[in-house]
Amino acid sequence: MVMQKHTIASTKETIRSGFFDPSAPPAATVHSGDVVSFPNTWTHWGDEAKFGMSFAQREPLRHRYPHGPYSMVGPVAIEGALPGDALEIRVLALRTIDWGWNSFPLGVGALPADFKEPYLHYFRFNESRDSARFEDGIGVPLRPLIGVMGVEPAGNTPTSAILAGPYGGNLVLRDFGVGAHLFLPVMKPGARLWLGDIHAAQGDGVVDQTGIETAAENLELQLDLRKQPGLSSPLLETNEAWIIPGFADSLDDALVASLRQTIKWLAAAAGMSQSEAYALCSIGISFRVTQYSHQTGTAYDTVPPKAVHSVIVKTLFPDTIREQIGAWLRPQKS
Repeated sequence: MVMQKHTIASTKETIRSGFFDPSAPPAATVHSGDVVSFPNTWTHWGDEAKFGMSFAQREPLRHRYPHGPYSMVGPVAIEGALPGDALEIRVLALRTIDWGWNSFPLGVGALPADFKEPYLHYFRFNESRDSARFEDGIGVPLRPLIGVMGVEPAGNTPTSAILAGPYGGNLVLRDFGVGAHLFLPVMKPGARLWLGDIHAAQGDGVVDQTGIETAAENLELQLDLRKQPGLSSPLLETNEAWIIPGFADSLDDALVASLRQTIKWLAAAAGMSQSEAYALCSIGISFRVTQYSHQTGTAYDTVPPKAVHSVIVKTLFPDTIREQIGAWLRPQKS
């Protein structure tokens, strides 16, 4: 089948502010291998976030959108996708708009009680979108990423885009930029993919709760359906590593969740025993804080989970095992 290209504009019909809506009609129905373009995605709060607004001007927006700030675009239905399949999402292009912001209201972030005033800082990006100026000449290198990406969970209940789970969601993995491949287990027919929350830059941990929040001037994804029933959690692949997140109410439990998923995946994809995989996790694999945020005061219905991700560097393995893992992720069509 010839690859086709689809375009999904951000409009009132294709955007849901802060949630995945199982009642929404597909914004597009595509075939495996097709490319989907998302031009001019919206900023937070239904595109009402504008450059230069004061914190006081922005504060009512948080309360106007109780489900969350992210302008989620979708859903994209994939022809033939069924529960038990995996959806591979490759980021072909991601160029941000020319501005963004970092902010924290009172009562959020890793230190919700330490600051007595809210904070808001705007950034202008250069034409090449590779740097932004912070305070006192500090330059921030830009590395755009997609913060929220997920398929719809089973059932007909709306899902907050602030949350995360086996279906994806609020992943905020700083490596999910151009060239990365995200694998998600399909939960319902058609998969129904949603995305939003574009960041121009972000550190692991996202400790004040925001990176440099922005939107996409251009975003292109290639979607491939994989008949791989063994995938049970999100997995991100880059040129250098495989990355597996875990989510929970505490960092302790998030680390355990990521560790267990990593052991399970290594046993299945690399053919290791679980004991060998556990040992390798200790001696050769790093576990990093993805997201850490308390919320003692929030305007939203839900709070983000704590998240930890494993980083499995590909050079740990000989070519034969890397090829075996690649074949596991992308099984040949029967």
